[in-house]
Amino acid sequence: MARGAAWHESLQGDVRALAAGWSVKERKGKVFLRVRQGDQPEVSVTLPYEWIASSKGNAYTRVRNIYKLVQEGYTLKQAALVAEGKAPKLTEQQDWPGALERFKQQKLQHGTAIKPATWEAKYLPVLTDAVAMLASSKPPTTPAELIDRSISKWEPGSRTRQERARNLAQFLRHCVNREQFPVIWQPQTDLKEAIGRKPATATSQKSDELSDQQIIDLIDSLPKDDAGRRWADALKLLAELGLRPIELLHLSIKTDAKTKERFWWCGYEKRSGGGVTKARRLFPLALQADDGTLQEWKLLERWPLVLPPLQSGNGAADAIGSYLNRREGWKGLRAEQEAAGKRVSVYAFRHSYSLRGHQRPPLDSGSMALAMGHSIEVHCRSYTWASESTASAAFMRAAQMIVPK
Repeated sequence: MARGAAWHESLQGDVRALAAGWSVKERKGKVFLRVRQGDQPEVSVTLPYEWIASSKGNAYTRVRNIYKLVQEGYTLKQAALVAEGKAPKLTEQQDWPGALERFKQQKLQHGTAIKPATWEAKYLPVLTDAVAMLASSKPPTTPAELIDRSISKWEPGSRTRQERARNLAQFLRHCVNREQFPVIWQPQTDLKEAIGRKPATATSQKSDELSDQQIIDLIDSLPKDDAGRRWADALKLLAELGLRPIELLHLSIKTDAKTKERFWWCGYEKRSGGGVTKARRLFPLALQADDGTLQEWKLLERWPLVLPPLQSGNGAADAIGSYLNRREGWKGLRAEQEAAGKRVSVYAFRHSYSLRGHQRPPLDSGSMALAMGHSIEVHCRSYTWASESTASAAFMRAAQMIVPK
């Protein structure tokens, strides 16, 4: 750099103040930008400005814009092209559809592989929306913006919104780590802000339990044709075995090798933040009408039953909910519950099983938790009557004991 060229020194000082390892020099009459970071090889790019005093302001502005783009994840050469308007936006440079297809294969065939039905129900909806946004005329330019826009249709704080945010973040990490997309697309680690919380005034979506008679009346109200009988059997299984809706797809019958007793078996393993729940034996609890009559539906004897289609759409729970929402008996039951300040969903059959077990004879919380496929902690947290009935039974036994004097 020639002595006395004050503008050279001023430009060099501004660039070095902008970022350590960044510098400029003259090369073939142009401004030449060099970047050296740590032990990484030096990278450089020629800027479209003459090495003259009148170019100083424009050259520094261009360097500053390039620096900002590099911080967002562009390489130096990409940033220079984008800053000059010669490169398309980053979202348009990447093969998002191809990455989506390769991510699908990764999820279905490698690691902790998921089932095709899980991909269709829980991954594909949000990822399809995200890829469509990235290919639009106004695509998101950051992972946070992409996630926010992709999950906005689901209620803040809801389980579905949480799943969709996490699954989209998985896809973005795959793109950065395996597809070599720029690190700008590395999603934030903490997704709480994106998932949000339900408003303080929001009503809980958890279903209240139903009485045995309410369930019996609902099932009796269903159409008596073949389709109606199939749906009735599905509801009977939910109520008598305390199943999650998806567990209807994982039922079988086993035989005890010693006693030759046939019993229900659920092969479903639920993955959650607390780990994976194990497949389990099921214990039926027959429903009892208000007149004391036990319902003898002979479900075990009639197995295998022909059940309605439960794998379409967003899964078994949505399939059952869609069917019930068209039935007058269900509409009336929901109105009755809402008038009493309660809520009802397809999980009401499972919740009612829990209450039935704690009322008759009663059963302890550990046994009920085992039968329902979750931990005692989750069981007691989910069902207040679980801890209450256990305490009540314990004190009743204590009261009946004769203590020697």
